[in-house]
Amino acid sequence: MAFNKRVKIKTILEQNLIGQEITLMGWVRTKRSNKNVSFIALNDGSIITNYQVVADPTLISEEVLKKCSTGACLKITGTVVESQGSGQTSEINAKSIEVLGEADPEKYPLQPKKHSLEFLREIAHLRMRTNTFGAVFRVRHALAFAVHKYFNDKGFFYIHTPIITASDAEGAGETFKVTTLDLNKIPRTEEGKIDFKQDFFERETNLTVSGQLEGELAAMALSEIYTFGPTFRAENSNTTRHLAEFWMIEPEMAFYDAEDNQNLAEDFLKYIISYALEHCAEDLKFLDQRAQEEENAKPADQRAEMGLLDKLKFVVENDFVRLTYTEAIDILRNSNHNKKKKFQYLIESWGADLQSEHERYLVEKHFKKPVILTDYPKDIKAFYMRQNEDGKTVAAMDILFPGIGEIVGGSQREERLDRLTQRMQEMHIPETELWWYLDTRRFGATPHAGFGLGFERMVQFVTGMGNIRDVIAFPRTPGNAEF
Repeated sequence: MAFNKRVKIKTILEQNLIGQEITLMGWVRTKRSNKNVSFIALNDGSIITNYQVVADPTLISEEVLKKCSTGACLKITGTVVESQGSGQTSEINAKSIEVLGEADPEKYPLQPKKHSLEFLREIAHLRMRTNTFGAVFRVRHALAFAVHKYFNDKGFFYIHTPIITASDAEGAGETFKVTTLDLNKIPRTEEGKIDFKQDFFERETNLTVSGQLEGELAAMALSEIYTFGPTFRAENSNTTRHLAEFWMIEPEMAFYDAEDNQNLAEDFLKYIISYALEHCAEDLKFLDQRAQEEENAKPADQRAEMGLLDKLKFVVENDFVRLTYTEAIDILRNSNHNKKKKFQYLIESWGADLQSEHERYLVEKHFKKPVILTDYPKDIKAFYMRQNEDGKTVAAMDILFPGIGEIVGGSQREERLDRLTQRMQEMHIPETELWWYLDTRRFGATPHAGFGLGFERMVQFVTGMGNIRDVIAFPRTPGNAEF
C-alpha cells in the first residue's frame, strides 16, 4: 500500500489540485446514495471540513459500497474535479475504494446525530472523531506549539522538572503518593509508622503539584526558563473546573520584579490567543457557533454578553487593568451586587479570599477589561511570595479573564533568606525538607519572579468549552481513570 502518497484533506482544500489523481484516506462521517451514485463525506482529522467522495456504482462494487458506513476507514484513489454542489470547490471522483477498517453500523456508537457531551465522555476513546472534539484538540495543539514558540523566541530555556518529588510546593497536602511497597504487607518502624526506608526512594514521595520550586533553581543559573508538564492534585473536587491530572506552564525569571512579571504574563497570554485566532480560524468559527447555540439554550439572564470570538478579541485588543487587592475589595464591597446580596459569598472585610464570582464581576461588569490583581494579603498566599514592606501583603498577582475568573497566578519570589525562613516557620514548613531551595537564597540570591498558567484552563477559555474534562483527551477526576 502506498501510504506515503496519501494527500491530506487540508492540502486538497488549500491547493488547486483539479485534474490530478490522488490517494485520500480517512473515516466516513456520512454516506447517502441513490441509484446512480453514492456521496461519501470523508474526514481525516487534518481539518474540520469533510471532503466529498463521489462513488459511481459501475466502478465501485456494491459489496464495497455497503461497507462504507459511518466510522469505516477508507483508502480512496481518484481524480479531483470541480464540485457540482455548494459548500466546497472540489470533490473526488473515486476510481477505487479500499476498506481499511469496517465499522458495524449496528454497534458503532458515533452515528450522525447530536450526542451529549456526557455521553461522549463515556466513549472518550472515540470522541475525537466528532467535529467538536476534533476542533478542540487541533486548537489545543496550536496553543501548546505557541507556548513553546513564544518562550523560545524570547530566549527562555525549556526545563523538564521532576514528576516524582518529595516536596509539596503549595503546602496543601493534596498529593498522590508514589510507592513500590507491598500494600498488603506495609513495613512499619518500631513506632508503628510506615517504614519508607524500605521504599524505592527510601523516603516518602508523591506526584508533583508544581514545577515551580525546581524551576526557580534553574532560573538561578540560566536566568529565564519555563516548564510545561503534567501536574497532579488529589483534590476531591467533582466540578467543571478541576482535574486530578493537568498540564502547567510555569516560567521563572531571574532579575524580574513584580511589574516585569505582570508585563510578561500579559504579553504571553495575548500572543498565544492571537496565534490560535490566526492558525485555527475554521475550528474557532465552528466552536463559536457551537457556544452560541449553547448560550441560546440558557435563560436570557444567564447568557454571556460576548460570543467566543468576541471574547478572544476582547482579551487581545485591550490593555489589562491593574489594581491592588485592596482597591478590588473596596470596589466589590461598595458594589450594588454586594449591597443587594447578589454575590453568593458577600464581601464584608479586607482579607477575604476572592471567589470566581468576584473575579468575574471585576472583569465583566466593572472594568469590562481583563484584570491583573496585585498585592494580596500574605495570609491567603503561599510561603514563597515576596513580602511587601507593609508587613500585611505579598507581591502576588492573579490575572482574571471574562467567563472564567483567575487564569494565571504568580508573584515576585522572596529572595531574602531571613524573610523566607521566618515565613516558613509561621506556616510550619520544615526547613530541613527544603534545604536545597533555601540554598538559592544563601548563594548568589537575586530578585526573581514567575507565574503559572493551567493549560487546560487556557484551552477551555479559547475553545469556549464549559467543562474542563472536555479539553483534555482522557480526563482524570475522582472515580474516573478510564482509558
